[in-house]
Amino acid sequence: MADIKHQIFQELSALEEAASKLRGAAVIAGRQTDLEVAILSQQVRTLREKNARATEMIDKSMDILKTLK
Repeated sequence: MADIKHQIFQELSALEEAASKLRGAAVIAGRQTDLEVAILSQQVRTLREKNARATEMIDKSMDILKTLK
């Protein structure tokens, strides 16, 4: 009977350790996802700014071409 109890406690301990590792992995994955979202958001902001500047330059170029005609 003592052997069975010992085996049960060993298995419970192993299960607890596995659950702890999974929780840690989930936390790390969540942080990684947050970091990726932050990086992508910054890249989108940068691209929008560049797009706005490019649009302004195209508009100025069009105005210059119109005045040259």
